[in-house]
Amino acid sequence: MAENFVAVSPDVTLGQNVKLGKFINLYGCSIGDNTKIGAFVEIQKNANIGKNCKISSHTFICEGVDIEENVFVGHNVTFINDLYPKATNASGELQIEADWTCVRTTIKKNASIGSSATILCGVTVGENAIVGAGSVVTKDVAPFSIVAGNPARILRVIPKEKNDESAISQSQSAI
Repeated sequence: MAENFVAVSPDVTLGQNVKLGKFINLYGCSIGDNTKIGAFVEIQKNANIGKNCKISSHTFICEGVDIEENVFVGHNVTFINDLYPKATNASGELQIEADWTCVRTTIKKNASIGSSATILCGVTVGENAIVGAGSVVTKDVAPFSIVAGNPARILRVIPKEKNDESAISQSQSAI
């Protein structure tokens, strides 16, 4: 019903205990158990969100994005899936699906993406990596590394002794 302002198409796979905010648009995607989707989020077809993830408000997850389990995605994060985006094809008509190639992106488990980051297509953000707020990720991010900037560059590597869950949680709260 319209009072919830939630658009979830019948081809969406929702895990158990998924929490959905208002004003969201989900179609053709899959969302894992215990994941929370904030308000004003769009997740397109052929995108996969793992279990125990938090997708914050105003985020856009396009076709071709795979997010593994326990991933934090901050507010207003944007994913890109086309290396050469154009509005029209060679004949000047609006592009259709056959006119471009979707390039996949992977966010590995326990990673954190800071608010307003942009993740270009074809990259992998490694396990337990942290992407700083406002960063533009143009190439792969190594596991247990912290990157920031435009383009995102490694600031430091999380030390091995801090690679436990509590250290990762503390690092996430700093974003």
